[in-house]
Amino acid sequence: MVTIIDYGSGNLRSVQKAFERIGAAATITDDPQAIADADRIVLPGVGAFGDAMQSLRSRGLVEPILAHLRADRPFFGICMGLQLLFETGWESGRQPGLGVLGGDVARFSLPPGMKVPHMGWNTVSWRGPQAASRGQGDYYYFVHSYFARPTDPTVIAATADYGGEFCAAVARGRLLATQFHPEKSQIVGMRLLQTFLEL
Repeated sequence: MVTIIDYGSGNLRSVQKAFERIGAAATITDDPQAIADADRIVLPGVGAFGDAMQSLRSRGLVEPILAHLRADRPFFGICMGLQLLFETGWESGRQPGLGVLGGDVARFSLPPGMKVPHMGWNTVSWRGPQAASRGQGDYYYFVHSYFARPTDPTVIAATADYGGEFCAAVARGRLLATQFHPEKSQIVGMRLLQTFLEL
């Protein structure tokens, strides 16, 4: 069973349907106890960093998420779900994140003619243990204006390029999180979700 965390941040049903397509049962919940008891959780999300953190706090979801991560149980973050893992976000001023990973989340500063948000298909280069099992140069679907800047480069599992190289995925233990949307990335995205089921 995959437990998808509902904190009012959209695209939950598309994530649920993606897991169902690969044969996994997936439930959507904002119940702190259900999240505390979950074997594997998914933190998706779109929107503003500060609003997302406020919603997690108001629903009592921060501690169950942190306890899950401290226990190194399988965790998948998608888009905002990756960004919230970091110490600080800079959208609408300095905002505290979950602080699971060192670093911050900053807005793209791009050359003239390049638009924010970064939206559409882009190639991804995998690093470390992930590189052996992933197709280098596969296309994944992105929609974001901010990107993570980890202080520990060893947690960077993949990079992409948009006006310069940026962190496209992080991994540590049984934590995996992507800036792109695997649920919108067709067969390569489905393969990545399958990897999460096998953690």
